[in-house]
Amino acid sequence: MHFSLIDRIEILVPNERIVATKSLSMAEEYLRDHFPNFPVMPGVLMLEALTQASAWLIRVSQNFANSLVLLKEVKSVRYGKFVQPGQTLRIESSITKQEGNLIYVKAEGSLEEKTILRAQLVLQSTNAADYHISRAFTDEKLIRYLKENLALLWSDYRTQIVTS
Repeated sequence: MHFSLIDRIEILVPNERIVATKSLSMAEEYLRDHFPNFPVMPGVLMLEALTQASAWLIRVSQNFANSLVLLKEVKSVRYGKFVQPGQTLRIESSITKQEGNLIYVKAEGSLEEKTILRAQLVLQSTNAADYHISRAFTDEKLIRYLKENLALLWSDYRTQIVTS
């Protein structure tokens, strides 16, 4: 199952930072089970939202050179509060270091300007073809798909496409 946990990208400065949002609604499938009488966004999905925002930052920073951005490690994760339906999680992520295909980011989530989640993430930027050459077509197809999705999330990217 695929969860897109970013609704909008507000700011994206390549090689620096991203600010994105996720507005939680009762329509989220997982809320039915987590928790039945007290629906909240599971902590692991809050962490996934940080990861997804960070992946967008990396893709744009690298001009979509790689089709995959994989979470390799989570360090110093801290949770402070639940995200409930009707609330918007604001995500900020910034690149702190890069070593080869490993990118280190500092990410945090906030509600109404109060930080409720923070973590340091290590992500790997790679291609499916790096694992087997026959997957090169998959990389091309995935990059096209990702660019189409970015155009829906980030209005500045749509502007770049029209003027290019």
